[in-house]
Amino acid sequence: MNKFLFRHIDNSSLVVFRIFFGALIFLESVGAIFTGWLRRTLIEPQFTFNFIGFDWLQPLPGKWMYVYYIVMGLMGIFVMLGYKYKISMLSFTLLWSATYFMQKSSYNNHYYFLMILSAIMVILPAHKYASIDAKNDSNIKSISMPNWCRWVFIIQLFILYTYASIAKLYPDWLDLSVPELLMKAKENYALIGNVLQYKFMHYLVAYGGILFDGLIIPLLLWKRTRKIAFFASIFFHLFNSVVFQVGIFPYLSLAFAVFFFEPRIIQKLFLKQKPIYDGNKIDVPNYASTFKGIFILYFIVQIALPLRHHFITDDVLWTEEGHRMSWRMMLRSKRGNTSFKVVDKATNKVTKVRLREYLTGKQMRSVSAKPDFMWQFAQRLKDIYAEKGIDIEVYVSSYIRVNGKPSKQLIDPEVDLANEEWNHFKHHDWILPSNQDENN
Repeated sequence: MNKFLFRHIDNSSLVVFRIFFGALIFLESVGAIFTGWLRRTLIEPQFTFNFIGFDWLQPLPGKWMYVYYIVMGLMGIFVMLGYKYKISMLSFTLLWSATYFMQKSSYNNHYYFLMILSAIMVILPAHKYASIDAKNDSNIKSISMPNWCRWVFIIQLFILYTYASIAKLYPDWLDLSVPELLMKAKENYALIGNVLQYKFMHYLVAYGGILFDGLIIPLLLWKRTRKIAFFASIFFHLFNSVVFQVGIFPYLSLAFAVFFFEPRIIQKLFLKQKPIYDGNKIDVPNYASTFKGIFILYFIVQIALPLRHHFITDDVLWTEEGHRMSWRMMLRSKRGNTSFKVVDKATNKVTKVRLREYLTGKQMRSVSAKPDFMWQFAQRLKDIYAEKGIDIEVYVSSYIRVNGKPSKQLIDPEVDLANEEWNHFKHHDWILPSNQDENN
């Protein structure tokens, strides 16, 4: 294992990836400002639906979140240039992780991926060539890196794509129900909206997605299929960028290609002045045993997290329990008709909650369809009334349509959500079963 992990290889791929990565996180940060995402998600809402347990993590008041994101963008430029790389990369990682955990109304698997990828980049020697750091300190300059620096990306990508492929192997995806719904939402797109409604496009999305996710990493690793797989990647990711508008992720995915091509190709395309490393040095550090333990443990966690919903009662598509951080990307369409009522414990007075008084449009859609949002909103209402000296109960009436099927009641209307506990690893009995009689 030491020979595999610590054998030195050329570092052209990592150096080029650092430059791409820095540019992309800069664009992600400033893009959030200029597209209005930051304003809509973290500034305008009265409160954010943070990850449960991270209530203390709240957006900065007023316009300070703009400064926050400008700082993140600046860190992206520093990473790209290789200026004070370790500090810059660590700073971005902490700032991005905070924004990830402080809101989930705009949850995206790609945001989670960017968080763990940023953390990995912190420990990588990506600044040892073509960087301001290497120019200022020639002692750190290097044209090689340990082999694990390449394989940490390949293994992570293999886990991500494999789970994304497997997750699509369920009836509503295979019979095209979900792809049809996804494409129906895009019918107003100029030029391509009508094309996306054709049946062959639904087959392409459904079965092309399964095949691409399941095969792309092996095909990129095999020299005979590498070029074909790369061109397929260009089509796949540009299609996703145009149709699903998922930010920098398609371009980040294409940037990973540098880890699959020969170093001489990368050097010839991007680093013409850089020497190629042709040695075969094996440099085993003193901390090798600890490193190997952490390396293995990290990937055990990455493999285990997406499996946790199998150990929780009922279907994750219905309950959402175990959905996040599991590479379950664009797998379902959910619509809800949900109402809340507040009961004053002292007077038994019943008040219907007007969601628009508390929530943005996007927050309302999540509160109407996702149980953890409903529970958090009930806690929010409890706190609001407690400030007025009123002790309340909160009851929810919720009917949900999953993938266009007839609606079913999601939440037990007799349970007071304001006084229920949340458990991250256990099914909540107030979520009614998915196999109940259907209500049309």
